[in-house]
Amino acid sequence: MREIITMEDVTKSFPGGVVALDRVSLAVQPGEWIAVMGASGSGKTTLLNLIGCLDRASAGRLTLDGTDVGHLTEAQLTELRREKVGLIFQQFHLVPYLTAVENVMLAQYFHSLADEPEAREALVQVGLGERLLHLPSQLSGGEQQRVCIARALINQPKVLLSDEPTGNLDEKNELAVMEIFQRLHKDGHTIIMVTHDPHIGMLADQRIELEHGRIVPVHTHDLVGTLSEAVAQG
Repeated sequence: MREIITMEDVTKSFPGGVVALDRVSLAVQPGEWIAVMGASGSGKTTLLNLIGCLDRASAGRLTLDGTDVGHLTEAQLTELRREKVGLIFQQFHLVPYLTAVENVMLAQYFHSLADEPEAREALVQVGLGERLLHLPSQLSGGEQQRVCIARALINQPKVLLSDEPTGNLDEKNELAVMEIFQRLHKDGHTIIMVTHDPHIGMLADQRIELEHGRIVPVHTHDLVGTLSEAVAQG
């Protein structure tokens, strides 16, 4: 089976000599859930931005669903992102004067597929069937994040990229959102998720840890220990 994402010695540097990613290699299978972990400033968000075609690598080779993104124009990168990638951020980025269904339809509009029934169905799938006409200010943080998930899913992307999706949520809403991601994974979606939470990391098929822009061995025993402590505490 062909990998959905491959990175071969990918480096991303910025003016002033800052190296955000340093010769990173990674292979992701279709339907795999990857947890990207590491301290702040380790390169996690940069990795997501490159995979999501929001930025370009300085060196190395990156392919997305068989396409070498390094040879694409800006217009082609935008088109590839629209066709292949769903983006879910820690900050919700919802338009405050649009309802939940209108915020989901906005993604379709940019994809030339503005279809209200599909937007409504996407919100029903994330448990917001009774909140379709609510404004973001009338929704809880967890509900707003679920709108973002519905928006990311509306164009049926092959890859879901999520940057700390539960970072602004309380425990109850975090559990609700992670249940959705578990269901999406079970349904065969490829998920790349940046997280600081070792409990979330344990849900993934593969965990990678970044340190100063490089992939380092994951201390699995530390993750298991932390999870065991959480279970023991109830």
